[in-house]
Amino acid sequence: MIRVLLADDQVLVRAGFRALLDAQPDIEVAGEAADGAQALAKVRELRPDVVLMDIRMPLLDGLAATRRITGEPELRDVKVVMLTTFELDEYVFEAIRSGASGFLVKDTEPEELVRAVRAVVEGDALLSPGVTRRLIAEFAARSKQPADADELARLTEREREVMALVGIGLSNEEIARRLVVSPLTAKTHVSRTMVKLGARDRAQLVVLAYESGLVRPGWLG
Repeated sequence: MIRVLLADDQVLVRAGFRALLDAQPDIEVAGEAADGAQALAKVRELRPDVVLMDIRMPLLDGLAATRRITGEPELRDVKVVMLTTFELDEYVFEAIRSGASGFLVKDTEPEELVRAVRAVVEGDALLSPGVTRRLIAEFAARSKQPADADELARLTEREREVMALVGIGLSNEEIARRLVVSPLTAKTHVSRTMVKLGARDRAQLVVLAYESGLVRPGWLG
Protein backbone atom coordinates (compact mmCIF):
# COMPACT_ATOMS: atom_id res chain seq x y z
CA MET A 1 0.00 0.00 0.00
CA ILE A 2 1.10 3.55 -0.78
CA ARG A 3 0.63 5.63 2.37
CA VAL A 4 -0.23 9.31 1.84
CA LEU A 5 -0.32 12.26 4.23
CA LEU A 6 -2.62 15.16 3.31
CA ALA A 7 -1.40 18.60 4.42
CA ASP A 8 -3.83 21.44 3.62
CA ASP A 9 -5.55 24.04 5.78
CA GLN A 10 -8.85 23.59 3.93
CA VAL A 11 -10.96 20.79 5.37
CA LEU A 12 -12.98 20.33 2.17
CA VAL A 13 -9.82 19.93 0.08
CA ARG A 14 -8.49 17.24 2.43
CA ALA A 15 -11.88 15.50 2.46
CA GLY A 16 -12.01 15.42 -1.34
CA PHE A 17 -8.49 14.06 -1.68
CA ARG A 18 -9.12 11.47 1.04
CA ALA A 19 -12.29 10.19 -0.64
CA LEU A 20 -10.49 9.88 -3.98
CA LEU A 21 -7.32 8.23 -2.67
CA ASP A 22 -8.96 5.88 -0.16
CA ALA A 23 -11.09 4.53 -3.01
CA GLN A 24 -7.95 3.16 -4.68
CA PRO A 25 -7.00 -0.45 -3.89
CA ASP A 26 -3.28 0.36 -3.52
CA ILE A 27 -3.43 3.74 -1.74
CA GLU A 28 -4.44 4.73 1.78
CA VAL A 29 -4.50 8.09 3.55
CA ALA A 30 -2.33 7.61 6.63
CA GLY A 31 -3.13 11.00 8.18
CA GLU A 32 -4.00 14.65 7.75
CA ALA A 33 -2.48 17.97 8.80
CA ALA A 34 -3.98 21.48 8.81
CA ASP A 35 -0.68 23.40 8.81
CA GLY A 36 3.00 22.93 8.09
CA ALA A 37 3.98 22.32 11.71
CA GLN A 38 1.41 19.52 11.98
CA ALA A 39 2.60 18.11 8.67
CA LEU A 40 6.19 17.92 9.90
CA ALA A 41 5.12 16.22 13.13
CA LYS A 42 2.88 13.76 11.28
CA VAL A 43 5.62 12.87 8.80
CA ARG A 44 8.01 12.11 11.65
CA GLU A 45 5.35 10.00 13.36
CA LEU A 46 3.77 8.17 10.42
CA ARG A 47 6.61 8.03 7.84
CA PRO A 48 4.24 8.15 4.82
CA ASP A 49 5.44 7.37 1.30
CA VAL A 50 4.02 10.61 -0.11
CA VAL A 51 2.99 13.97 1.35
CA LEU A 52 0.55 16.11 -0.62
CA MET A 53 1.61 19.50 0.75
CA ASP A 54 -0.23 22.78 0.22
CA ILE A 55 2.18 25.69 -0.28
CA ARG A 56 0.22 28.29 1.68
CA MET A 57 -0.61 27.18 5.22
CA PRO A 58 -0.56 28.85 8.66
CA LEU A 59 2.15 28.51 11.36
CA LEU A 60 4.64 26.93 8.97
CA ASP A 61 4.10 27.18 5.23
CA GLY A 62 4.48 24.23 2.89
CA LEU A 63 7.81 25.41 1.52
CA ALA A 64 9.42 25.63 4.97
CA ALA A 65 7.90 22.30 6.00
CA THR A 66 9.26 20.68 2.85
CA ARG A 67 12.78 21.97 3.52
CA ARG A 68 12.67 20.46 7.00
CA ILE A 69 11.32 17.12 5.81
CA THR A 70 13.80 16.72 2.97
CA GLY A 71 16.61 17.95 5.22
CA GLU A 72 16.21 15.12 7.73
CA PRO A 73 18.20 12.01 6.63
CA GLU A 74 15.78 9.62 8.33
CA LEU A 75 12.95 11.01 6.17
CA ARG A 76 14.85 10.65 2.90
CA ASP A 77 12.37 8.15 1.47
CA VAL A 78 9.37 10.46 1.99
CA LYS A 79 8.32 12.13 -1.27
CA VAL A 80 6.74 15.59 -1.07
CA VAL A 81 4.39 16.79 -3.80
CA MET A 82 3.42 20.44 -3.51
CA LEU A 83 -0.17 21.53 -4.06
CA THR A 84 -0.90 24.94 -5.53
CA THR A 85 -3.94 26.83 -6.77
CA PHE A 86 -2.06 28.44 -9.63
CA GLU A 87 -0.03 26.67 -12.32
CA LEU A 88 2.63 29.39 -12.28
CA ASP A 89 2.97 29.78 -8.53
CA GLU A 90 6.17 31.72 -7.86
CA TYR A 91 7.25 29.28 -5.15
CA VAL A 92 7.08 26.06 -7.12
CA PHE A 93 10.57 25.99 -8.63
CA GLU A 94 12.07 26.98 -5.27
CA ALA A 95 10.08 24.16 -3.67
CA ILE A 96 11.55 21.64 -6.08
CA ARG A 97 15.04 22.99 -5.42
CA SER A 98 14.28 22.57 -1.72
CA GLY A 99 13.62 18.87 -2.19
CA ALA A 100 10.02 18.49 -3.30
CA SER A 101 9.51 15.73 -5.84
CA GLY A 102 7.09 17.79 -7.90
CA PHE A 103 3.83 19.64 -7.71
CA LEU A 104 0.21 19.45 -8.75
CA VAL A 105 -2.41 22.11 -9.26
CA LYS A 106 -5.41 21.54 -7.03
CA ASP A 107 -7.87 21.37 -9.91
CA THR A 108 -5.99 18.57 -11.64
CA GLU A 109 -8.13 15.73 -12.96
CA PRO A 110 -8.75 12.99 -10.36
CA GLU A 111 -7.09 10.29 -12.45
CA GLU A 112 -4.01 12.47 -12.86
CA LEU A 113 -3.73 12.93 -9.10
CA VAL A 114 -3.91 9.18 -8.52
CA ARG A 115 -1.43 8.51 -11.31
CA ALA A 116 0.96 11.13 -9.90
CA VAL A 117 0.89 9.61 -6.41
CA ARG A 118 1.78 6.20 -7.83
CA ALA A 119 4.42 7.59 -10.15
CA VAL A 120 6.22 9.69 -7.55
CA VAL A 121 6.73 6.61 -5.39
CA GLU A 122 8.46 5.00 -8.36
CA GLY A 123 10.62 8.08 -8.89
CA ASP A 124 9.03 8.96 -12.23
CA ALA A 125 6.83 11.94 -11.34
CA LEU A 126 7.84 15.56 -11.62
CA LEU A 127 5.16 18.11 -12.45
CA SER A 128 1.51 18.30 -13.36
CA PRO A 129 0.88 16.42 -16.61
CA GLY A 130 0.35 18.68 -19.59
CA VAL A 131 2.19 21.72 -18.21
CA THR A 132 5.62 20.25 -17.41
CA ARG A 133 7.70 21.89 -20.10
CA ARG A 134 6.06 25.30 -19.87
CA LEU A 135 6.52 25.35 -16.10
CA ILE A 136 10.14 24.22 -16.27
CA ALA A 137 10.86 27.05 -18.69
CA GLU A 138 9.04 29.59 -16.51
CA PHE A 139 10.80 28.72 -13.29
CA ALA A 140 14.18 28.02 -14.81
CA ALA A 141 14.10 31.55 -16.22
CA ARG A 142 13.84 32.81 -12.64
CA SER A 143 16.46 30.46 -11.21
CA LYS A 144 19.95 31.47 -10.19
CA GLN A 145 22.91 31.63 -12.57
CA PRO A 146 24.39 28.27 -13.64
CA ALA A 147 26.93 26.81 -11.23
CA ASP A 148 30.21 25.19 -12.19
CA ALA A 149 29.70 22.12 -14.34
CA ASP A 150 32.53 20.13 -12.70
CA GLU A 151 30.07 17.74 -11.10
CA LEU A 152 28.96 16.63 -14.57
CA ALA A 153 32.46 15.36 -15.37
CA ARG A 154 31.61 11.99 -13.84
CA LEU A 155 28.82 11.44 -16.39
CA THR A 156 29.24 9.68 -19.72
CA GLU A 157 28.29 11.52 -22.90
CA ARG A 158 25.06 9.54 -23.13
CA GLU A 159 24.20 10.28 -19.50
CA ARG A 160 24.67 14.00 -20.12
CA GLU A 161 22.41 13.73 -23.14
CA VAL A 162 19.76 11.93 -21.10
CA MET A 163 20.04 14.45 -18.26
CA ALA A 164 19.49 17.30 -20.71
CA LEU A 165 16.36 15.60 -22.04
CA VAL A 166 15.07 15.10 -18.50
CA GLY A 167 15.79 18.78 -17.94
CA ILE A 168 13.50 19.89 -20.76
CA GLY A 169 10.68 17.79 -19.36
CA LEU A 170 10.75 14.58 -21.38
CA SER A 171 9.45 11.35 -19.85
CA ASN A 172 11.38 8.08 -20.08
CA GLU A 173 9.19 7.03 -23.01
CA GLU A 174 9.86 10.31 -24.85
CA ILE A 175 13.59 10.02 -24.16
CA ALA A 176 13.54 6.48 -25.51
CA ARG A 177 11.90 7.62 -28.74
CA ARG A 178 14.31 10.54 -29.10
CA LEU A 179 17.39 8.33 -28.63
CA VAL A 180 15.91 5.27 -30.37
CA VAL A 181 16.37 3.02 -27.33
CA SER A 182 13.97 1.05 -25.15
CA PRO A 183 12.11 2.79 -22.29
CA LEU A 184 13.93 0.46 -19.88
CA THR A 185 17.30 1.59 -21.24
CA ALA A 186 16.26 5.23 -20.91
CA LYS A 187 15.13 4.64 -17.33
CA THR A 188 18.44 2.92 -16.54
CA HIS A 189 20.40 5.91 -17.86
CA VAL A 190 18.27 8.28 -15.78
CA SER A 191 18.75 6.16 -12.66
CA ARG A 192 22.52 5.94 -13.11
CA THR A 193 22.74 9.68 -13.63
CA MET A 194 20.79 10.31 -10.43
CA VAL A 195 23.07 7.97 -8.46
CA LYS A 196 26.26 9.57 -9.80
CA LEU A 197 25.05 13.09 -8.95
CA GLY A 198 23.44 12.17 -5.65
CA ALA A 199 20.02 13.39 -6.82
CA ARG A 200 17.24 12.14 -4.56
CA ASP A 201 14.73 12.04 -7.39
CA ARG A 202 13.97 13.13 -10.94
CA ALA A 203 12.88 16.60 -9.87
CA GLN A 204 16.25 17.33 -8.31
CA LEU A 205 17.92 16.08 -11.50
CA VAL A 206 16.03 18.76 -13.45
CA VAL A 207 17.24 21.44 -11.05
CA LEU A 208 20.83 20.20 -11.39
CA ALA A 209 20.51 20.24 -15.19
CA TYR A 210 19.66 23.96 -15.09
CA GLU A 211 22.01 24.96 -12.29
CA SER A 212 24.99 23.24 -13.95
CA GLY A 213 24.25 25.06 -17.21
CA LEU A 214 23.64 21.79 -19.07
CA VAL A 215 20.16 23.09 -19.95
CA ARG A 216 19.19 26.74 -20.36
CA PRO A 217 15.75 28.34 -20.18
CA GLY A 218 13.93 28.07 -23.49
CA TRP A 219 15.61 24.84 -24.64
CA LEU A 220 12.36 23.05 -25.28
CA GLY A 221 12.62 20.63 -28.14
